[in-house]
Formats: sequence, structure tokens, C-alpha cells
Amino acid sequence: MNFFEFIFQDWRVNKGNIKGRIILLMFRMANFCARRKIYYYLGFIYLLFYRIMVEWFFSIEIPWNTKIGRNLRLYHGQALVMTNQVVIGHNCTLRQSTTIGNRQTATGFSISPVIGNHVDIGSNVCIIGAITINDHVNIGCGAVVVKDVTAYCVVTGNPGVERRRKDWQDINLVNEQAQNII
Repeated sequence: MNFFEFIFQDWRVNKGNIKGRIILLMFRMANFCARRKIYYYLGFIYLLFYRIMVEWFFSIEIPWNTKIGRNLRLYHGQALVMTNQVVIGHNCTLRQSTTIGNRQTATGFSISPVIGNHVDIGSNVCIIGAITINDHVNIGCGAVVVKDVTAYCVVTGNPGVERRRKDWQDINLVNEQAQNII
């Protein structure tokens, strides 16, 4: 992936969301510099500029070395906080006032969450601790997720409770029937 494909990979999915486009464009440029040693030294001034603009002016903490997959949607970019150890998959959605990070333990801090592909995270959500959120999960507004989440479900409440999605149960049934035929 060349430089322009890398920095514009989130552009299409944030159509009509100019703030999300600007923040993610700035993040991808900083991420490009942080992941390649030669660009890190050449782009050090930009990395400082990124930190000031995104954290102070946009009130969002997305460290430049966070691993985020393609097509991230960022709605209402405000008060979004995550650590640099967070891993986010492809085609995910983040909304305002969301915290994704590690949990303080007796011996220090835990590792950060790993979020799968096609995960939709509502506003005012806390995802903390050494947990894994699998693919195709919707996390409702105000949920506090502190345990692993299986694929194809909805998580709501404090603490987060998994609820099976009825529309995905039909798809799983069709997949099972197709495998039986094969």
C-alpha cells in the first residue's frame, strides 16, 4: 500500500463527516511516520503537531502508534480515549465519549483490548482490560465491557451482557444447512 492509499483508507466510509475525515487523515499520516523508522525521524515535528491538534483541539486521544484496521468510521469525534496497545480490526465504528484501554490491577496495568472486524461501538462505552471482542458485534450506548465477547452478538448494560442477535441466528442456521449439504 503506497502512502496515499494508506492515509486515505478511511476517507470513503466517512463521507459527509468532515471532522472524522480530518482526524483519521491526521492519524494515518502520524501512524505512517510512527511505523517506519526513517519517517519517524523525518516526521517527528508532524508527530508533535498531531498530538497537539488531535488531543488539545479535537479532544481525542488516539496515539499515533495504535493498530487500527481499514475503514474506521468515527462519528462525533469528541472525548474518545484509547491506549496505544489497543488493536482495532477492519470496518469498525467508534462514537463519542468512548474509552478503550487497560485496567489497573494489583501488580500494575493489564494489557489493552483487542477488537475484531465489523464491530459497532456506541457512545459513552467503556471497554477495559485484557479482553477480546470478536467479529460482528454491536456494543450499545453506555455499556461497560470487562469480559470477552463472542462473535455475532449485541452487548448492553453495566456490566456488559451479551445478547444473541436474532438476525444472525438465521444466518448461522443457513450456514449449518449448507455445510450439511456439502
